[in-house]
Amino acid sequence: MDMPRPYRSVLYIPGFKERALDKARGLAVDAIIFDLEDAVTPDAKEEARATLKAALAEGGYGSRARIIRLNALDTEWGRADAEAMKDAEADAFLLPKVASAADVDALAAIIGADKDIWAMIETPLGVMNAGEIAAHPQMKGFVAGTNDLAKELNCRFRADRLAMLASLSMLLLAARAHGVVAIDGVYNQFKDDEGLRAECEQGRDMGFDGKTLIHPAQIEVCNAAFSPSQYEIDLARRQIAAFEEVEASGQGVAVVDGKIVENLHVETARKILAMADVVAAR
Repeated sequence: MDMPRPYRSVLYIPGFKERALDKARGLAVDAIIFDLEDAVTPDAKEEARATLKAALAEGGYGSRARIIRLNALDTEWGRADAEAMKDAEADAFLLPKVASAADVDALAAIIGADKDIWAMIETPLGVMNAGEIAAHPQMKGFVAGTNDLAKELNCRFRADRLAMLASLSMLLLAARAHGVVAIDGVYNQFKDDEGLRAECEQGRDMGFDGKTLIHPAQIEVCNAAFSPSQYEIDLARRQIAAFEEVEASGQGVAVVDGKIVENLHVETARKILAMADVVAAR
């Protein structure tokens, strides 16, 4: 089995702040989104491209996934971002407000057909077209843009995110159908650990691979929520052992804690153990 790459914590870092870019090299995050969009004012866009490109060339980010968030291509900065950063030392390019596969095609035409692309799903049209977006051959990751989506939906904030669940579920279904990484949206109250923990657990229960973060103080809670728990690890080992024992004897069915264990449970158990090994090695 290929070792999975974790995306438990995905931290936004302003692409123009040298101190933040340097500090990110030592943070316990699985992935970094180097932001050229919302975090950079219009008069600093050009400088931010040069600053970020130099930081990426310098390296030092280890095994962390390096993702560059460009400005949308329908803005005055988007094409210049893509042209300037297409040969940067990055793992993927994140495109905001993706509405259809045609948006992904437009970016691919600039950066090339060999580059991985991620999409911000943050509009009703993007949610409705999530299937065709995920099916694009260069599409490797979805990020839920929950703040923008909430604005577009005109919904109220609720701790249980009831108004967002349909959209988040559609994003997840599309991602899983096409083998795309799915990252939950940000939690805005960065000093509220309990609220963050609850939202992380909700996202993990739904099936998200991790969560985007706006502050380093959120990393520890997020990593813990999206890592296999000791109970899950122990259960996975017992399920595999029980299934292999029955399989070797050629009789009966495997049962663990009063529940039948089938092939699908063993496959999930092996994924849990593989992820646990990756997390333990970080």
